[in-house]
Amino acid sequence: MQFLTDSKIDFMKYRRFFVIVSLTLLVVGAIELMIDGLNLGIDFAGGTQKTVRTTDPVAIDDLRDELANAGLADFQLQQFGNAAEQEFLIKTPVVEGSEEGSTEIMMAALNRALNPDSDAFDLNQRGTEALAELLYDADPDGLQSGDPAADAIAGGARSVYRELATAVMEVRKANKVISSYDQLADVDMSEAARQTIQSQTQLGSFAVLSTENVGPQIGEELRNKGLWAVALSLIGMLLYIWFRFELRFGVGALVAVFHDFTIVLGIYALVGYEFNLSTIAAFLTLVGYSVNDTVVIFDRVRENMRRSRRKPLVDIMNESINQTLSRTILTSGTTLLAVGCLYLFGGEVIRGFSFVLLIGVVIGTYSSVFVASPFALLWEQLTGDRSQKKTTPQNA
Repeated sequence: MQFLTDSKIDFMKYRRFFVIVSLTLLVVGAIELMIDGLNLGIDFAGGTQKTVRTTDPVAIDDLRDELANAGLADFQLQQFGNAAEQEFLIKTPVVEGSEEGSTEIMMAALNRALNPDSDAFDLNQRGTEALAELLYDADPDGLQSGDPAADAIAGGARSVYRELATAVMEVRKANKVISSYDQLADVDMSEAARQTIQSQTQLGSFAVLSTENVGPQIGEELRNKGLWAVALSLIGMLLYIWFRFELRFGVGALVAVFHDFTIVLGIYALVGYEFNLSTIAAFLTLVGYSVNDTVVIFDRVRENMRRSRRKPLVDIMNESINQTLSRTILTSGTTLLAVGCLYLFGGEVIRGFSFVLLIGVVIGTYSSVFVASPFALLWEQLTGDRSQKKTTPQNA
């Protein structure tokens, strides 16, 4: 499929206007970063993060008040995923001297708010080993011989009850939270074991779906490595294009990538999505995509320079952009469709990742046409290197 095969749009005629637009966007993005900054995830900031799901609707303001009254400082609480699922994301900053962060304080506050007046074994909070130990002590199926030493050697009773506990925890994992003992109906167990679970445990009002603890040193190390990854990728792109084409094209591509990175980062800070390791991966993907689109145009510029050595570079760039315009629109359009679906239906976990790619494809396509080529032309004008117009560009 091809269209716009014979377009003659004078892109370079408006290059100064688009350079001004891009510089304005860069300044606005930089100001946004300085004012609001990035919403750093615990990958970089360190701290404790828990994802919690409740069995019944909970007012987020009541939960926020309970956490504040517990003494948690600078915590963040937000609805996570579909509102009907009653999932909450709780983040607290680093607690100095504690690898577990604010876990104990957070869990105590959640229990006061959601599980008052009960200290029983909570099937929604305790793990497989704890449930297996409870069943072993109760021994509803009479598997123990009465000789602890023999049982310890054989391991039969513990093994059976551990398998049963694992099956129960798989039900919780599948449903995220057990709201009724009826959900255990399909678990293969004796009636005595079922009665023991129902009589000696309770179904708390919430379950912890995930927990992350990151210390300050690890967070700082990850942050530094992320910045180095981005910086080295930019340098690598410059060296590659310099080697494959010429320095002026490398400068144009580098400016375009820096332009894309800064503007998308500013927009990302504006919307407030969490900045974490997956976001770094998205930005590195954006760098590769932006340069790929730019290289296609520069490759056509190089071919046209061989055929028309006496034609001014500005005219060659116009001609090359028009010749690759159909390919640029088709590639960006299909990429947008895929990334758009990822953003809309991919869920909260990858929402930030897909948002970077969604905005990045638009900004990257714009910069390949209106930023990379004008700055390559500007570099030649500033350096005054006119000899390159009369020489054949380097072969790939």
